[in-house]
Amino acid sequence: MFQKILIANRGEIACRVIKTAHRLGIATVAVYSEADADARPVRLAREAVLIGAAAAKDSYLSIERIIAAARQTGAQAIHPGSGFLSENPDFAEACAASGIVFIGPPVEAIRVMGSKSVAKTRMAQAGLPLIPGYHGDRQEPDFLQEQADQIGYPLLIKASAGGGGKGMRVVERADDFAAALASCQREGASAFGDARVLIEKYLARPRHVEIQVFGDTHGNLVYVFERDCSVQRRHQKVLEEAPAPGMMPERRVAMGQAAVAAAQAVGYVGAGTVEFIVNPDGAFYFMEMNTRLQVEHPVTEMITGLDLVEWQLRVAWGEPLPLTQEQLQIHGHALEARIYAEDPAKGFLPSTGRLVHLALPEESLHVRVDTGVEEGDEISSFYDPMIAKLIVWDASREQALARMLQALAQYRIVGVANNVDFLSRLVASPAFARADLDTGLIEREQDFVFATDAPIPREVFLVAALATLLREEARASAEAAVHTDPLSPWHWRDGWRLNSRAERHLLFRAGELEKTVGVRYAERGYALELDGQETRVRGELGPNDTLWADLGGLRLNATVVVAGERRYVFLYGRAWPLARVDPLYYSGEGGGQEGGLLAPMPGSVIALLTQVDVLVEKGAPLLILEAMKMEHTLTAPARGRVKSFRFAVGDQVSDGAELVEFEPLLG
Repeated sequence: MFQKILIANRGEIACRVIKTAHRLGIATVAVYSEADADARPVRLAREAVLIGAAAAKDSYLSIERIIAAARQTGAQAIHPGSGFLSENPDFAEACAASGIVFIGPPVEAIRVMGSKSVAKTRMAQAGLPLIPGYHGDRQEPDFLQEQADQIGYPLLIKASAGGGGKGMRVVERADDFAAALASCQREGASAFGDARVLIEKYLARPRHVEIQVFGDTHGNLVYVFERDCSVQRRHQKVLEEAPAPGMMPERRVAMGQAAVAAAQAVGYVGAGTVEFIVNPDGAFYFMEMNTRLQVEHPVTEMITGLDLVEWQLRVAWGEPLPLTQEQLQIHGHALEARIYAEDPAKGFLPSTGRLVHLALPEESLHVRVDTGVEEGDEISSFYDPMIAKLIVWDASREQALARMLQALAQYRIVGVANNVDFLSRLVASPAFARADLDTGLIEREQDFVFATDAPIPREVFLVAALATLLREEARASAEAAVHTDPLSPWHWRDGWRLNSRAERHLLFRAGELEKTVGVRYAERGYALELDGQETRVRGELGPNDTLWADLGGLRLNATVVVAGERRYVFLYGRAWPLARVDPLYYSGEGGGQEGGLLAPMPGSVIALLTQVDVLVEKGAPLLILEAMKMEHTLTAPARGRVKSFRFAVGDQVSDGAELVEFEPLLG
């Protein structure tokens, strides 16, 4: 077996390969860009080599620098991961020319399957069923229009060298074809350096089912069953599962044998995925072949007990496949959810920033998390915003759904917008729950999966208030412990007042909704008044911002994360972002000292509320920062003047950035 390999990738897939390599006793080399100097793969690998600037073209897409890193460290082989150079035939050739093993398929297989039109021609020759369409070389717009009119509408235009939904358009009528064609050609040329397209009949409500195949250098080829990847947005997968719901044994065999025939037609070796479009009547058609390890491979591993990365390493070393087709078995059901730093409410725009708080569900035989980040890491704007893949397994699909909902409820992220709540609603949607799957499921269920107007439970505000009070107690106790008189009554936080009722108010805001929680200090806890109803509460803070709460006899386990004015309450399986409204809040240090006001989290400047060198009073609003879907107002820490604003309206700012240079007036 190899003694040392290099992983030519980043993020979760690099960590995934490193994990198996180390289990097999193989030393690993990570490569990293300047933006990834402190990334998790760099920390996990035995060695790490800087290969360039943050932009992928200057680092992870630089064949010369990656080959040089392998030579420098003495790596015998390179695992390309998924994405970047994993399906680049020139990279595979460069490895061979340097005497380095490419842990992937032969160059010719990559080259053939890398062109959708060439692949479909080869697959037609191999007898695989194809969707009616045009896959030829002629690309004149008038000729393609004629072909489209013959195929009939609706139809799909696809970039020949494309993938991931780029260079793809659905055309409903002939009048729209020319504009859609031009758009696909521009996008294909920009994304893949190839403007060629193919045209196919568009199938209504199809399913996307893919077959995992594996070949070795001894002529053995097997299919490792199927995955259903129908749940997509803009042609990108969101949820995957194995086995495919409703898959009959005879159809599984037919699709598996077709996938093996596709692999045989190109002399395939290693891990690959043959993707099919499946009509509601059960007919299936070859779509494309991915000549790499897929992002969703863990669901196959969970239902088979295999390690597909280990298989890749063994095959690349020259060993035969560990199992025959007859020895492969399916056990139970697995689901995978892709957790991204993106905002579903804003068209899934990527979100960047530091992971202020990151808590994962506990891993077990039922729950697995493949991730490339840890708490405190940055989600960069340079790369794919994936945070992790959450995979669950159980004996049946119904039980696996329950596992997924529970695991998503335990996933807690603060610092970047994310899709965890969206995924929870998607998994719970009626169509997904009953396995009524097709590539348009999210659009059909959008009223359910994009629902954001659910009323905030009163327990959320009570828990936020309780966490605030308990933290105040903890700080007071810590201060008292180091004081010369730790028993001084001035350290007590019991709300005592002379000749008055011990009462205060905490104000929280969620969007345009404001709630005031009245606080009375009571024996063994507090009496909190909300909406005219008083509740006796008590609680205890735990590690990692967890909180045990007793709300008038209702006992809850929650998490409350503080980031500046924000309180992120994780309760009832979802996150509830609130703002603690405090007119005296100042995000900088030193109270009335001269200095800058700092951004409490990444966000966007949306308003400047005063002029430079104009006298303002303490507490006057200076600037509004939009972060995590909410507005955050920075106020003057003292009477004084703004000497300068460091950013303009519309600018993106990072966590801790100095926003305002402020000069207090003394005396």
